[in-house]
Amino acid sequence: MADLYAYTDGACSGNPGPGGWGALLIAREGDSVIKERPLSGGEALTTNNRMELLAAISALEALARQSEITIVTDSAYVKDGITKWIHGWKRNGWTKKGGLKNVDLWQRLDLATARHQVRWEWVKGHAGHPENERADALARAGMAPYKR
Repeated sequence: MADLYAYTDGACSGNPGPGGWGALLIAREGDSVIKERPLSGGEALTTNNRMELLAAISALEALARQSEITIVTDSAYVKDGITKWIHGWKRNGWTKKGGLKNVDLWQRLDLATARHQVRWEWVKGHAGHPENERADALARAGMAPYKR
């Protein structure tokens, strides 16, 4: 059985500003890549954090059936949010002191992760990680139609 990975990234030109998200789905057997599926999109006025969230959401929502997947992100906000902070937000009715930003996307990510067995990994962004660099390029491509 193949191992499934999603390398995700978000980009924004100005924060807020035009933004894009990218996800690179890769199925591997050992060191061999069996299949790749690039995904990207963007919005005219958004934030970097929203694009980081949409990259992970889109990767999970693209899976047709329940899967075991490792999501690799350079966003500590996404990784810590979904693995640590979300439990308190849910317990408190999706709120936190000072207000919870992006609650719509956190709820959507919560639903998307519930369908799958997800492992989360963080990698340093812009540090030469090949798949992270490709996800970044997809995010920038997703943003391109919205930049002036």
